[in-house]
Amino acid sequence: MKKYLKSAAGISILAALVVTQSCKKSFLDVTAKGTVASAQFWKTETDATSAVNAMYANLHEWTNIAFAPIAVESMGSDDVEKGSTPTDASFMNDFHFFTANSGEGQIADFWGGEYKTINFANQILDNVPGINMDANLKSRYLAEAKFIRAYAYFRLVRAFGDVPLRLHVPKTANEYNIPRTPKAQVWTAIETDLTDAASVLPQSYGAADVGHVTKGAALTLHAKAALYQKKWADVVNYTNQVMGLGYSLFPDYEQMFRTNHKNNQESIFEIQNMLIPNNPGASNSQYSQVQGVRGSTGGGWGFNVPSADLAAAYETGDPRRDATIIFRGETTPEGDAIPADGDNPMYNQKSYVPFSLYVSGFNEGCQQNKIVLRYADVLLMNAEANNELGNTAAALIPLEQVRARARAGNNAILPKVVSTDQATVRAAIYHERRVEFAMEFDRYFDVIRQGRGAEVFGSRGWKANKNEVWPVPQNEIDLSAGTLTQNPGY
Repeated sequence: MKKYLKSAAGISILAALVVTQSCKKSFLDVTAKGTVASAQFWKTETDATSAVNAMYANLHEWTNIAFAPIAVESMGSDDVEKGSTPTDASFMNDFHFFTANSGEGQIADFWGGEYKTINFANQILDNVPGINMDANLKSRYLAEAKFIRAYAYFRLVRAFGDVPLRLHVPKTANEYNIPRTPKAQVWTAIETDLTDAASVLPQSYGAADVGHVTKGAALTLHAKAALYQKKWADVVNYTNQVMGLGYSLFPDYEQMFRTNHKNNQESIFEIQNMLIPNNPGASNSQYSQVQGVRGSTGGGWGFNVPSADLAAAYETGDPRRDATIIFRGETTPEGDAIPADGDNPMYNQKSYVPFSLYVSGFNEGCQQNKIVLRYADVLLMNAEANNELGNTAAALIPLEQVRARARAGNNAILPKVVSTDQATVRAAIYHERRVEFAMEFDRYFDVIRQGRGAEVFGSRGWKANKNEVWPVPQNEIDLSAGTLTQNPGY
């Protein structure tokens, strides 16, 4: 495993500005066969491709997809509980009950993981322009790096608020230790990157490049950034554009998350994970493993499990309940019998990989992609924004599309929302977002941006004017000699 140097400003700088090289065709299969100093790298189109591959491969690394994201992006939600056994990784409860402090390792890991992602993107953006290569491919690679940088900053700003904004790799000593940038400026930088990316990226790729970011991904993340800022007209604009790009809802909600339906017609951006034969080191995603069914049958660790509150939130007959939650004692649609006496009453079915696909010597479920953006989110963002703009009749149309898929042809359940009262429709959209995206790492931040943190999370210790964000890692403040400041209340 490579070692990285962390600066006080939260950036992870690859030692001597090296980039992992790979002769593999896929960005999934990047191995640590050697490094090349920056001065010797960044010369050819092959170097640019290797750097882009490494940027994507980094997305399924531990701090980007496993424990730290579960802690920071999911554990505060009312949809989940810690899981596993009571004593296993008990620090996760500090996030669930809002007692996590600035010294918590998962906070430091999340911060560091996102800045490492930003560093991969910044190296590409700083160095690829000087390479003599195919002009169209160069433009596309730069656009992909801008999307990835925007995605990392999106995750950071909603978790911490103000964060250091770094748009280039540091070249001098005084560029390493920089203060936090006001979140409004960070949002502007995110939106600038996404505007640039959307103007260049293609709508789709051939089979060899599936998984690279597209125009639809840039527009969707831009809509989501606008949603968090309550820029309702922008949300409608960007979602309308995506709705004209040919995406559609996958007809079978449960099957949408299975490995044999990766990158389907609803998927807009997925973190690509794969079991690569004879290469366990490159097959390193633990997204499914850490949330998998615990015990000798499942082989998973059993963290981030659905809560009883989530199970009770679904309307009678909503098939998304059984498609989201694996219940102790059930048999899954794929034929796996879940023991009735396991450690946890429920597990995350969206991260589940059928046990028959486990391979000895590899992380359980390492082939499971992590869906980041999907078309149902576009529809519900469009509905929410239209409703907030007073276009309630227009909001009901995409809301009904999502409910119609869930209805699965049975008109006796999940009735249409027909009210044109703005508050009633708002509540219906909030409910629909909860049950549609449960266990997908959005619920916690959805509730906060909706201004309902105290109402929904207050019984577990959530406090207004503090818990809207997590604390800045204390180790980063210490390394900065006070250049970085702490969030209020921590």
